[in-house]
Amino acid sequence: MADTQRHDLQAADTAKKPLINIKTGNHTVDKSITRVSRLVSWFRAIPAVAHFIRAGERFNDRLGSQFGAAITYFSFLSLIPILMVSFAAVGFLLASNQDLLTELIDKIVSSISDPALAATLKNTVNTAIQQRTTVGITGLLVALYSGISWMGNLREAIRAQSRDVWERTPQDQEKVWFKYSRDFISLTGLVLALIITLSLTSIAGAAQATIVRALGLEDIEWLRPAMTTIALSISIFANYLLFLWIFWILPRHKPRKKALLRGTLLAAIGFEVIKFIMTLTLPKLASSPSGAAFGSVLGLMAFFYFFARLTLFCAAWIATAQYKDDPEPVGK
Repeated sequence: MADTQRHDLQAADTAKKPLINIKTGNHTVDKSITRVSRLVSWFRAIPAVAHFIRAGERFNDRLGSQFGAAITYFSFLSLIPILMVSFAAVGFLLASNQDLLTELIDKIVSSISDPALAATLKNTVNTAIQQRTTVGITGLLVALYSGISWMGNLREAIRAQSRDVWERTPQDQEKVWFKYSRDFISLTGLVLALIITLSLTSIAGAAQATIVRALGLEDIEWLRPAMTTIALSISIFANYLLFLWIFWILPRHKPRKKALLRGTLLAAIGFEVIKFIMTLTLPKLASSPSGAAFGSVLGLMAFFYFFARLTLFCAAWIATAQYKDDPEPVGK
């Protein structure tokens, strides 16, 4: 009888042990989850991280990706009239220089083995030169209209991220003539800003190389990283001027100075990263058989898309900035 009781007690103890282990294991898992949650909460509470989270939420809530795709479409579509104007300019250049025209036609004929295709291309060049005035005027008018429309879409996309509320208010409604006039002026200003930034970058790079050669410092190894850093700083500064114009002129409500300056710096650095990545990936893309046919088109669309997303995200970042001296938190 005693043996039977002792056997029952041992069986009961054995049955209880797994339950104790299971409970201990669940307790350990819960404890680990709690620690991870506290770590995530601490990380999200960091002011810079919280700011990026607010900007990301606003960007997604206000259709930043969709606006970026629309800007990409209109950007790519605007290239067609620009190419028409470029072809017209080349046509005027060739028409006034018969030697250059003859040399070009001879190269086309000599580089193509198929006589029919060579004759077709030759006729195409002659037709483009003959119709250069019509093509140029048409391309210029279409480029002007598409450029104004592109600027209007960019403005509306940035305003959607910058407004305190998502929906447009009656104060945002504008007359058509005023809207197109303002977009034309904004487009002219953007083109001038782009020309200034590109000129600044190219002139600074050329002057830098000229100075190094004039001083005979080409063989100094440590000078190369320094010159690269200087060139990178100049390029970021040029980007900064471009985005400063965009974020200051296009929104209806002017942002606070501190948020504007910091958000513009973020956009300038991000744009330089995009250019660096595109510089690395485009040659590899063009080396593939499919990339040789579509690589330039895909690369250009990707560049426009990343530029649009970066611009809209930084606009959301500027709009969601919070500082200690704020009278009240900024709403979404």
